[in-house]
Amino acid sequence: MSNLKIFENKKVRSHYDSDNEIWFFSIIDIVGILTEQPSVQRSRNYWKVLKSRLIKEGNESVTNCNQLKLQSEDGKFYKTDVGSVEQIFRLIQTIPSPKAEPFKQWLAKVGYERLQEIQDPSLSMDRARENWQQMGRSEKWIQQRMTGQETRNKLTDYWKENEVTKQNEFAFLTNIIHQEWTGITVKKHKKIKGLKSQNLRDHMSEAELLFTALAELSTRQIAQADQAKGITENAKASKKGGAIAKNARKALESKTGKKVVTSESFLTQTKNKLK
Repeated sequence: MSNLKIFENKKVRSHYDSDNEIWFFSIIDIVGILTEQPSVQRSRNYWKVLKSRLIKEGNESVTNCNQLKLQSEDGKFYKTDVGSVEQIFRLIQTIPSPKAEPFKQWLAKVGYERLQEIQDPSLSMDRARENWQQMGRSEKWIQQRMTGQETRNKLTDYWKENEVTKQNEFAFLTNIIHQEWTGITVKKHKKIKGLKSQNLRDHMSEAELLFTALAELSTRQIAQADQAKGITENAKASKKGGAIAKNARKALESKTGKKVVTSESFLTQTKNKLK
């Protein structure tokens, strides 16, 4: 069977929703592993009882799960309850199992760290730097990534202050900027690099980061000059900002003969090192 993840030498069926860029995992498989059920049927029964209890408690975050057709051991596809990563983490918190305890401790640690970052935002950047260092990123790349993130934050702050508040609106405007300067959508760029749920910016080259920052800096300054408000006016500013980076990209490519947007990512670099 395809789309399998391994947890403690046991299989967990999964599905990647490429449209929404979300991983879904079989709840029955995870319940069976954490509670050490001897059979799939016992896992189903356990989840049925647990789900009923959670519904009575009003736990909608777990019980409002999706159903997808996943391949069973007999080779056939059956509708199965699946959960996103967030739903699975919430589910783990409800299961009284020694196997679930490490996850609960980890979630508590992450929650505490998040509260610390809210009180002192610099901590989040320190942790991000540490993570990138552990991934083998160079100091030059890390500095460029952090500078780009600061530029990004200033842009989103402007949007929030000027009638753009929904996450899907942020994504819409971001895609306009990206498509204008690169010539491709964010989704297409990720596909070219072989990415799925990974953050695209974490796999950009220094040049891609620089031009992304230029496009977003230009967008913010144009939006400020035009006093853009709402999704329509900010979309126009986004297209103008992206065009500035596009023109700069084309000028550089004509001088160097090299494309700025490439299929290279840190995933491909890691694979090449392993060969």
